[in-house]
Formats: sequence, structure tokens, C-alpha cells
Amino acid sequence: MKKHILRTTAAAAALISASSAFAGDKIVVVTSFPNSMTGPIEAAFEKANPGHDLEILNKKTSAGVKYIQEIADGNTADIFWASAPDAFEVLKGDGLLAKVDISSDGIPDKIGAYPMNDPAGYYYGFAAAGYGIMWNERYLKGNDLTPAKNWADLKDAAYHGHVGMSAPSRSGTTHLTVETLLQGEGWDKGWSEWKWIAGNFSTVTERSFGVPDGVNTGNFGLGIVIDFFGFSSKASGFPVDFAYPEVTALVPANIAVVNNAPNSAGAQAFVEYLLTPAGQEVLLDPAIMRLPINPATYDKAPEGFPNPFADSSIGAAVKFDVAKSGARYNLVNSMFDVMITYRLDDLRAAVGAVHKAEAKHAGGDNAEAKALITEARALIDANPIDEAKSLDAEFAGIFTKKRKKASDEVGQRQAEVEQAWDSMVVENYRKAKALADKAAAM
Repeated sequence: MKKHILRTTAAAAALISASSAFAGDKIVVVTSFPNSMTGPIEAAFEKANPGHDLEILNKKTSAGVKYIQEIADGNTADIFWASAPDAFEVLKGDGLLAKVDISSDGIPDKIGAYPMNDPAGYYYGFAAAGYGIMWNERYLKGNDLTPAKNWADLKDAAYHGHVGMSAPSRSGTTHLTVETLLQGEGWDKGWSEWKWIAGNFSTVTERSFGVPDGVNTGNFGLGIVIDFFGFSSKASGFPVDFAYPEVTALVPANIAVVNNAPNSAGAQAFVEYLLTPAGQEVLLDPAIMRLPINPATYDKAPEGFPNPFADSSIGAAVKFDVAKSGARYNLVNSMFDVMITYRLDDLRAAVGAVHKAEAKHAGGDNAEAKALITEARALIDANPIDEAKSLDAEFAGIFTKKRKKASDEVGQRQAEVEQAWDSMVVENYRKAKALADKAAAM
């Protein structure tokens, strides 16, 4: 019995030793990307690097940033991997990313006018990302609709109730889409565009993944998405397509090594793998379909796949300012939620009423009715603050927390400002609907 115990103990010790060695090669990756993307990349990396094992922790971008911040004193993560460059700026500013020297042969310094990597070396681009509109061909045909290929198209009354989008407070990529339009069209016009587009929403989804899922299944006809959602759905056989609006940004999706990473060598190996020709080619997997940042990889891309290095029009209209986006990140998310997400029914009713009134008086000359419609439009367009206020560091600093739902508690000052905004938009939408209804009744 005693010998048996000794043998078992020795075997256990050997097993523990082997497990410890294996654990040393574990690379913990915090990412917002879905398994449909991380799975093929994980398999390809581990096949090429059998000594390493990726452990994927899937979190929304904002939740991933918060997680890295919370574990900073005893960090257990090696990699942060997401699309939104402003999320990396937040972590960099907090001193939570490691400065590493990454080998990246064949990859240019810029994608369009945007730097491919953080100039200081704290994070690196691994793919390009653009933002636009996807649609379900069968749904549109069944509802006698044509594809919307520019943001302004989505404001048309024909799309009322047919559009889906996630909230920027719940998705880093959606935040970039919102901010892109604000920067590309200007603060006031940009918010006006978003409110008139949102007035045609069928829903605001809880996750960014919910938008392509809704379009794929025909729950709604058109969705505002990051490009690879549209490309991968189409490559997977769904009856969908995607277009970049003229006003869009093309920015790198990024990856970084976390400061004090338990396996910094393994983390660096994974980042470098993504930038090799083999790693870049995995991005063309039908389940992924992301834009590679190595121009040579496009020689292996499927026919019709966009190539930003050959088509300079993609993202050319907006030179995205990541510093501006980061400075008002929570403020913009809060404004979207207060004016759109939490008051979607009110906004949708007001926009629908204006559409109805405009349709009735489209060919008429009733000046009073048209004046009422103009007043209703102005009420919907009205913003609670101007752009200068959004860039006031003291004011923007009030917005310290993002909600997942309207009932989440925030700081007293943030709550007071949001309540004032809410009172304004509720009254404006109510008045706008009443004016439009009056015009329609004439």
C-alpha cells in the first residue's frame, strides 16, 4: 500500500509539473471578437506554434477595457484584441499596455491617411475596418425596397421600421460608426442624421452581433455594421450584401500586449503571427472576411472582395480623429442613449408623423402645413449641447460610466445632465409629433 501511494504521488507530481509547463505557454486573450473569428485564427496559430495555447476571454470592448483596468494590480491577461482604436488609447493612457517591438514585414505605415500602428509602439493594427450598411436581398424584394448605400438613404420614409443597429454604449465598433458620422458631417448635421436614421429603426440590439443576425434572419431588412459582418455573412451563404457609404472611416483593428503580461513572450509571438503572410491569409476565411493590412494578401482574396490599397475611395472622406473620439467617448454614448436608445418609441413616432405629413403635402402648396413640418423637423434636430461643449474636458469628464440599461445608476452630476437632456428631447419629440399630425390633418 505504501509503495502504491508513493507511485501515485510521483505520477501526480509529474502531471503537475507537466501542467505547470503547459500553463506557462498559455496566452490569455481578452477580445470583443466573436468565436466565428477567433476560432479559425486560434486553430491556425496553435497549429503553427504547437508550444502555445490560446485562452479566449470574450467580452464587449467596454467590458474588456474595464476588465483590464480591474485586474491591473494582479494582471492575468496577456493580450487585448479589439476593433476600436480609442479603447486602446484609454488603456494606453492608464499605463496598462506594454511597449513592444513587433516584426511586421510588408505592412505599410498607414491605411489610407490613418497610422497603421500606435507611433509609440503600444498597440498594432492587424486588420482594417470600415463601417457601413448591410441588407437582406430577399427582405428588400419582399418589401419592395432598394438597398440603402449611403447614410442619407436610411432617412427615407420607405425604410421606416426596417433598420437595425446596436447602441454605441454597448459596442465599441458602433461607437466608431456614430463618431465617424459626427466627424464626417459635423456635430449638428451628424446628430440630425442619426436621429432621422434612428426614427426608421426596427430595434436597437443589445450586442453588435445582433445586427447581422437580424439581417441574416430577416428580422429587419437593413443593418448598420462593421464591414466584416456583411462580408462573412455573404460568404457563408446568406442572401445579403454590404456597402460602404461615402462618409465612412477606414481604421485599423488592433491588438496589444497587456502590461505585466504573465506570458509576454507568447503574447508577442501571437501578435507577430497575425502580421505574417500566413496570419494575414487567415483573415480571408469565409467565417472572418476581414480586410488584411498586408497588400500582398489581396492576391489570394475572393473575386469582388474590397481592396483599400487598390480602391482609395474607401474611407477617404473622413480623416478619423481618435483623440477627439476618446475625449468625448462616454459623452457621445450617453447622448445617443438619451436621445435615441431610451426614447426610441417617442423618436420613431415623431419621425413617422413627419414622414406622413410630408407625403400628404408633397405636391401641395399649403404654406401653413409646410411651416408646421419645418418646425417639427427643427424640434427633432435640436441638440442639447454644441460641439465645443462636447470637447470641454471638464464637462466631458462628468460622464464617467456607460450604462447597459436605462436603470443603471451613474454619478449624480451625470444623472442631472442626462435628466435635463431627456426632458428636452421628450418634449421636443412630443411637440414635433403634434405639429406633424396637425399638418397631416390639413
